[in-house]
Parts: sequence; structure tokens; C-alpha cells
Amino acid sequence: MVKTLPLGDQQVPVPGFGAMGLNSAMGTDLNLEQSEPVLLKAIELGCTFWDTAVAYKNGENEKLLGEFIKKYTVRDKLFVASKCGFDFVEPPHQRATVLSLSCLFFWNRYLTLHLEDTPLEQSIGALDEIRRAGKTKYIGLSECSAATLRKANAIAKIDAVQAEYSAFETLHETTGLIETAKELGVAFVAFSPLGHGWLVDDFPFESPDDFAPNDFRRTVPKFQGENFYKNKTIVDEIKKLAARKGCTTAQIGLAWVAAQGLITIPGTTKALRLEENWASRDIELTEDELKEMRKIVDAAKPVGERFSPIFQSMVGH
Repeated sequence: MVKTLPLGDQQVPVPGFGAMGLNSAMGTDLNLEQSEPVLLKAIELGCTFWDTAVAYKNGENEKLLGEFIKKYTVRDKLFVASKCGFDFVEPPHQRATVLSLSCLFFWNRYLTLHLEDTPLEQSIGALDEIRRAGKTKYIGLSECSAATLRKANAIAKIDAVQAEYSAFETLHETTGLIETAKELGVAFVAFSPLGHGWLVDDFPFESPDDFAPNDFRRTVPKFQGENFYKNKTIVDEIKKLAARKGCTTAQIGLAWVAAQGLITIPGTTKALRLEENWASRDIELTEDELKEMRKIVDAAKPVGERFSPIFQSMVGH
């Protein structure tokens, strides 16, 4: 059973909570009142490592969390991570201001940068300056290459790297990013640890046409055309193992990632689903179960790119 994992000089509870889907990218657009049940349940359970980003609905996702934090006075209970570095609102010369405001307003303790074309020395130097100024406690990178992580860590101590990883998507086992992070003592935060929704007992979509118009999965190759149907079958063997274990598919998926020392941040809009995810910390996988899970994962790889062409071009640098 894995209940906490290190990030910087402290332990964070796992699983964490990915807030993106509350009002961005996943076909939902909840307001504060609609988001309160799942956020309050997270506080109640102790699920207090939350992830957001400036890019999620152009800052509205951060704003939503900030309003909740203020309303319920839970600033000191949370470890909030955010990501920044996109020019979607402000011109490039104002980027440092956006970074600073993001930290100051939301009391972030961990800030990551999604790299664009800015020289690494400048980007990491700016993040380190924000950290030294006390506006964030930790800094990191998102979806970078292993080489970039190593170079960035030589410029200033990198506390965490965030990238996609799940039993459904294990790309970063081959890119060297996970291995490099562990070597350098950098926490690996695994986003989409349930494969953007594949790794659940009741995946509600029967065809690519079932996704909402504003669901980003409509733009992702692995969720489109024949890829959708091929990838849907990958989950079947994991479901069988979960049934034998007496837990849900989501729980065994999250427990498997955590057992490898990676911090998971599954997202949900429902309090009951959050409780299900949180209970994954009570799942202890035996050596035989870990080996069986590994065999399943290695035998079936998803078909199609992880992102649309424009976003695929932004990752792995």
C-alpha cells in the first residue's frame, strides 16, 4: 500500500486530484457551486495534492480553485501544483508577470513550466527566481525530454516533473524520463493515470461520436476512428485482474502506478468517484499481481498518438 510519496522535502498524499476536468477539456464546465461536492470530499478524505494549470480554460480552472480555497479557508490544508508557460493570453514579454500572479494568487507550493521556445537557462532561471522570492516552494517541468530534465536540473534544482503515465500509456518508460527523474531525485507526477478515462469499470462511450463537442478526446488520434475500438479492448484483461483482486479497474490502475513510486493525479467531477480513487491507496498488490499487471501492460500498447498534431509538437522537447 502506498499512501504518500516524496516531493521535494515533504511527503504528499496519493492519489492526488487533477482539477482540469472540472471546467476544461473533458466535456464538462462546472461552476464553483457544482464543483464544491467533489472538492469538499477531497478535503474530507485528505486528498490534498491538487493539480491545475493556467492553460485550463484560460486561467478559469485556477480561478475556480482559488475561489473554493478562499470560501472554505483551506489554504493551509492544500498542496497546489500549477503549470504555466503558454502564450495563450498574454504577450511573451508579460509571461513572467503571469507566472508571478499565478503563484501569488493561488498560494502554489509547486509550479511547473511547459517549455516553449524560450532558452532553458532563461526559463529555469525565472522559475528559480520565483522560488527564491518565496512565491512558490517547488519548481518543475511538464512533458519534457529526459535530456531537458537533466540540463534543467543542472541549472537549478528541479523538484518534480509531470508527464502522462498509466497502465494504458507507458511511453515514458522508453523515453528515459522516468528513469532520469528517479536518478536525479525528481518526483514524477503522473497525469492521466487512468488513461483519459479508459481505465474504469464503466467507460460510458461506445463510439468516438459520443464525446461532447468540447471534449479534447475528439482531437486525440487514439480516441478516433478504428483506434478507438482497438484501444477499448486493451482494458479488458486489466478488468479481469481487478475483479479477481476484488477492486475496481481504476483502483488497480492507480495502485499499480503508485507502486512504482509515481504520484498519480486522477481527475473526476463526482464525489463518489473520488472516494473510489482514494481507496486505491488501500490496495496492496502482491509480487505475482505486479508481474501479471506488467505482462498485461507490455502485451497491449495503445494505437494512435497521445495528442492532436499541434499539441504533440509541443511535448518531448
